[in-house]
Amino acid sequence: MDYKLTSVKILRELYKKFKLNSYEATILVSDIETSNYFEEVIANSDTKLSTNWITGELFALLNEKNLEISKSPISANNLSKLINLIKEGTISGKIAKNVFELMVDGDKDPELIIEEKGLKQESDPKELEKLIDKIINENQDKVKEYKSGKDKLFSFFVGQVMKVSEGKANPKLVNDIFKDKLSK
Repeated sequence: MDYKLTSVKILRELYKKFKLNSYEATILVSDIETSNYFEEVIANSDTKLSTNWITGELFALLNEKNLEISKSPISANNLSKLINLIKEGTISGKIAKNVFELMVDGDKDPELIIEEKGLKQESDPKELEKLIDKIINENQDKVKEYKSGKDKLFSFFVGQVMKVSEGKANPKLVNDIFKDKLSK
């Protein structure tokens, strides 16, 4: 069988099935270990997010430590768990990067790290609303500027909540609540 023809067929399948671009598809089938790792991760988690984490964070780590994927300090199972925690909104992408760094030492379970370090994302709308109200009350001058057309101040408000919450506030909920409150 012609290996090149088989590879082209596999790449086309990856494009269609997983909606990967040519770079992602090529790199994820570059060797059997990478392909197996990828398949194991996506078996239980979001394909696009998995692709981003494998080709981004994981490959950077492996490169830095001069390791093959077969020697990855993070198992496919634990990377899949981390990706699911992001997808479910338990942690943000920023928090996930911190957890990822902690996972490296002994292939630690991301759920245990999040529990031990208190890194769970705040997604309770009532709690977030309290923080947002505080930021709005402390920055009435900026609220007036925003309402008079300085739309770029929106990121200032979101940034203040993220700062006060130490990055644990759910960014999507913060944005939604701010949009509602600042439109009144």
